[in-house]
Amino acid sequence: MKVFSNIKTFLLRVWRSMFLKYAVVCIAGVLIVGFLDENSVWSHLKNMQRISELTEETQKYNADYQRDQAQIRELDKNPKAMEKIARERYFMKADDEDIFVLSDDDREAKPLTHATTE
Repeated sequence: MKVFSNIKTFLLRVWRSMFLKYAVVCIAGVLIVGFLDENSVWSHLKNMQRISELTEETQKYNADYQRDQAQIRELDKNPKAMEKIARERYFMKADDEDIFVLSDDDREAKPLTHATTE
């Protein structure tokens, strides 16, 4: 029983202490704003990281766009470039040509199976 009375007197002293009340409220406020709120510092840091990832992605797409625009300008100027792309990408050929497509795929060769009839 003496332990409970000691705890009770300690809690009453804490409750009456003006400085400790403000300290507890300030610490709780910092924790809520810093970590628990939807606009917390933690979510702000995550958003900043996401913004930097999206900025890098935007730069990549802009570089691809510039490359494609240069290729379109080249196609407009040079009809041989169009023929080159048609041959390389779409495997088109002239009437007197044969095309052989070589692949770099690492596929395993399938064994030949012979159909047996019984």
